[in-house]
Amino acid sequence: MLNKIKYIFFDLDGTITDPFDGISKCIAYAAERMGITVSEPEELKCFIGPPLFRQFKVFFGFDDEKAENAVKEYRKRYNEIGWKECNLIDGAEELIKALKGMGYILAVASSKPEVFAKKILDYFDLTKYFEFIGGAQLEHTGRNEKADIIAYSLKMLKITDKSQVIMIGDRYYDIEGARINGIKSLAVLCGYGSMEEFKQYKADFIAKNMEEAGKIIQEISKNPYKM
Repeated sequence: MLNKIKYIFFDLDGTITDPFDGISKCIAYAAERMGITVSEPEELKCFIGPPLFRQFKVFFGFDDEKAENAVKEYRKRYNEIGWKECNLIDGAEELIKALKGMGYILAVASSKPEVFAKKILDYFDLTKYFEFIGGAQLEHTGRNEKADIIAYSLKMLKITDKSQVIMIGDRYYDIEGARINGIKSLAVLCGYGSMEEFKQYKADFIAKNMEEAGKIIQEISKNPYKM
């Protein structure tokens, strides 16, 4: 049984913010320095969510060394300007404020490097609503997979009753990471995932937007979900 929700973990990219503009420009910048011209920026949406190192290898066919160099080039531009080339997802700020006001404990569990996750939340003046902000390590060999980041966030918050936790995200990595850690998932369609993806990976709950996500959380807390 899922007890009344107490902790709510948010993904960042595609859930709180829409980072496509900054990420696509930084990927194109890095690719150009690797001798590749990106002609269709829309194709770079697959970079939103997964670890950069892995995605450079998958998308461009880079070996480890080239992928490492591409990540370094990406971060040169991202650190300078790319991190703030993003917008808030419609309804995200309102939901965060409302849930905090209702007494839920909020945290961020993002595949984005933790230093940038904190920087972005500061930029939008949202840091104050979160008890903890967990992200990836800059080194690709460290804490990078979503499941590891969720586990890290659970540990840092000293959560023992996982039935009180739910993960809100927009991609299958969030669903999968939540399942591996024994917590429930709430997939939102206002980011970069699809209904087909969410059903394939068996999200526990699916919301079309942030307003609906808030209603689902309240409903679960009112009537604990039975497994």
